[in-house]
Amino acid sequence: MDVSVVIPTHRRPEKLSSCLAALASQTLDPRRYEVLVGLDGPDPDAQRAARRAWGSCPAEMTVTPCERRGYNAVRNTLLGQARGTYLVSLNDDVVPASDLLETHAREQARAEDRLGPSIISGHSPWRVWPDETVFDRVVSETSLIFFFDQMNAQRVEALGPWHDWGFRHCYGLNFSARTDLLRRAGGFTDFHRAYGYDDIEIAFRLSRRHGTRILYRPRAVAEHDHRYGVDETFAREYRLGHSAWRYAARDPEFGEAVFGRDIRTTGEIAYSREFLHRERGLASSALESTRSIGAMPVERLGGSDLPALVRMAYLHILPAKRWMWRAGLLAAAEDRPADEAVFPEAL
Repeated sequence: MDVSVVIPTHRRPEKLSSCLAALASQTLDPRRYEVLVGLDGPDPDAQRAARRAWGSCPAEMTVTPCERRGYNAVRNTLLGQARGTYLVSLNDDVVPASDLLETHAREQARAEDRLGPSIISGHSPWRVWPDETVFDRVVSETSLIFFFDQMNAQRVEALGPWHDWGFRHCYGLNFSARTDLLRRAGGFTDFHRAYGYDDIEIAFRLSRRHGTRILYRPRAVAEHDHRYGVDETFAREYRLGHSAWRYAARDPEFGEAVFGRDIRTTGEIAYSREFLHRERGLASSALESTRSIGAMPVERLGGSDLPALVRMAYLHILPAKRWMWRAGLLAAAEDRPADEAVFPEAL
């Protein structure tokens, strides 16, 4: 078997259903792939939705109930079950193109022939909403969440198909790697119900231990059906700051590579406390202005005004984004939980 698709999910039956319906209609021969769904805690609705969505597809699809521990624990359970030469990691909120698995399998084989084992990072464009706002454009056109804006057609053409984009460009919602190498690397880092860095960290380990390159393939498309709002974006930054502390402790070399310094020093923590106190007002103001600008509907704006407003909203969001990341880092340093209610009351 060529491909094992792993999908962790938690109480999003509608999203999972759309993802599986697309996977049940792939151009890849159904004998060449399997789909492994892992339920992060009891989830009977998702289990029923998965069976309905799969229908009569001849490819094998299994649903595995897991203890509620977080998506990386689920991924590791599924990694242990995978029979494919390559593992394709997807989120439950992506809708794969009909040739996604065929593209991953083909590009993995090409890469191995030319370079050896590689990570194929696919393209996951954001869904375009009928009531699209300026903030939707900030999410889709800047590096606020992912770096797809830096992986544009001009750069892809200039750098060529064998350019190593580096571990920062591996995203768990749509990438593939050799299953045996993922196992030999120890699987995905499992901090109980933690969020963030897991995808780039496994890419870092594979690159360090096995010399894998990260190759971007824009034709490996899985649309991202997730609409980030302003508050969810800031809450995400808090969780990322919290996880950053834990990842830097587990692997200082990874921490240095990501953050350019040791973020666990007493000086760093002292600076975080001072920063949170000093910058609270600016961050709060930035949050409010981001909400105001970001809520503007795209359809009511002139074409010439939109790029400037998107840029303005992105620049406005950065101070509050940095503040929330520091708040999460400090919480982890003080052994406070990642899910502590800090937002929006924190500002």
